[in-house]
Amino acid sequence: MKTVILTGGMGSGKSAVCRYLSSRGVPVYDSDARTKSLYDRDPSLVLKMEQVLKVSLRDAEGRLDRRRLAGVIFPDPVARSLVESVVHPAVLEDFKRWKRWHRPGGWTYGSVPFVVLESAIILSCPVFDGVGDKVVFVDAPEDVRVLRSVERDHSDPAAALRRIRQQSFDLSRVDAVIRNAGSLEELSAETDRVFLNLFLYL
Repeated sequence: MKTVILTGGMGSGKSAVCRYLSSRGVPVYDSDARTKSLYDRDPSLVLKMEQVLKVSLRDAEGRLDRRRLAGVIFPDPVARSLVESVVHPAVLEDFKRWKRWHRPGGWTYGSVPFVVLESAIILSCPVFDGVGDKVVFVDAPEDVRVLRSVERDHSDPAAALRRIRQQSFDLSRVDAVIRNAGSLEELSAETDRVFLNLFLYL
């Protein structure tokens, strides 16, 4: 079974593309959601993070205190790198398990089965090198991305713009681009166009 990596910056519309693909019967692995789920499902993962950081990360109920974790890693690139060295391999193994249990149902683009791995940071994570057979990048104009981010997160436009400009992607690794500057109907048509073309080479 093939794997298509779907990536893109903040406000580009990755989630909308994923929802559309799911509606067409494509299994989609949401990296952010699965990572958060892993924190709750795998106590050993939290323990390993505590060991590399040498701090307690649990709340009164013994679960990961996400606010405490964020307070440790966001201001400290070294701490963030240590956590990533624990979390990224765990997410990769979770994806491999997930992929074994999923098969496309009702896939209408063709007969070759594949799954989609959605992640904003995957192209900058060496542990995931070689996982995808193709890479699709979702893109949109910067002003559109800022507006979407502000509406979604109720954030300050200047702060959203700073976060967007801090993201970088190695576009040399991208096989196809979904342009997302219009309506959901236009996005659906663009997704169809890109995946139908990409599908010929999977």
